[in-house]
Amino acid sequence: MKLAVVTDSTAYLPERIQDHADLFVIPIPVILDGKSYNEGIDIQPDEYYSLLKNSKEFPKTSQPVLGEVIALYENLAQKGYDTILSIHLSSGISGFINTLYGIKDDLGVRVIPYDSKITSMPMGHMVEAALDLNQQGKTIEEIVAHIDQIRDNTYAYLIVDDLNNLVRGGRLTNGAALIGGLLKIKPILTFDEGKIVLYEKIRSSKKAFNRAEDIIGQRESEIAFPVKFYVIHANNLSVAMEEKEKLQKKYPDAEIEVGHFGPVIGSHLGEKAIGIAIAAQ
Repeated sequence: MKLAVVTDSTAYLPERIQDHADLFVIPIPVILDGKSYNEGIDIQPDEYYSLLKNSKEFPKTSQPVLGEVIALYENLAQKGYDTILSIHLSSGISGFINTLYGIKDDLGVRVIPYDSKITSMPMGHMVEAALDLNQQGKTIEEIVAHIDQIRDNTYAYLIVDDLNNLVRGGRLTNGAALIGGLLKIKPILTFDEGKIVLYEKIRSSKKAFNRAEDIIGQRESEIAFPVKFYVIHANNLSVAMEEKEKLQKKYPDAEIEVGHFGPVIGSHLGEKAIGIAIAAQ
């Protein structure tokens, strides 16, 4: 088996695999003031958040250009890849994975669409695991089974400054947003079957972070495998580093990594959002 691993630009990829010969990244467009940018190609996070502050219109995202996606898969087949594992952001956020299921049998190469049911650092971890297992000579069935194990033991909790981005983008129910606005709460959000939902209502940011840290600890005790912790931020590095320090004190043996949300996910969560996640290794 010659395996290619394809993902999309919302994955936060560990540096050691970014230039991997068998890794290919599909950019997802983000549209700001009528101009389309390909995440990771035309625009980087720091630049994007600067533009976002001065934008006149609400940002939008769209699925990758289908013709370019098909061209990529066809090109990989020409390069001799016979199997493509395509790991993408949650179907609860984007319809791309469902689009991929619709075209996979017409591409002339075996394509396995994989719904990560999440995004960012945990999804990048799945990509990294797939590449490592392939180098170890594992079968595609063994690789997918291991990624399933990671996915089934991944939990993320989000603390956002403003729910309006999620509501206007259609990624959170209006009801949850109204509750947040009326009660002046700081909600904790989570992923439930790939969709972003309200997990718990908290009265202040400090209490929300403390509660999220406790929940992560409970999840760690439930997962019967070694785990990684992640702190992910939307242009909010100082708070992310403070959060890492707090987690390290609470869980001194934990392996904790810090990363950022790119333009696409940042458009939905809003600037200053913080995610705390845990995943099986």
